[in-house]
Amino acid sequence: MTLPGLAPRAEYGGIVGVWAAGAVIAIVIGVVAPGEWRAAWMPVGMAACLILAFVVQLVQGHSQGFVRRVALSTLGAFVIMGLIGLGLGLSSMFA
Repeated sequence: MTLPGLAPRAEYGGIVGVWAAGAVIAIVIGVVAPGEWRAAWMPVGMAACLILAFVVQLVQGHSQGFVRRVALSTLGAFVIMGLIGLGLGLSSMFA
């Protein structure tokens, strides 16, 4: 008699969580940082998202697809923060 394998954990929750954290970090940078320092703080926020992606995926404890999940988390956060940064740049240009 064989035992059935455990069901795989949902892996998209951590990925989307990092994306949401990237959006929140970019909005906080846009609100708190002065206009001339926003571009300098965005890479710091992206580094925080990268560290958060590693931590979230390590806490999940599932080794298969680790690099793919970290890459998706980081790339998604990069795109979201880039779009928010673009919006902040355009709004400061026209304000």
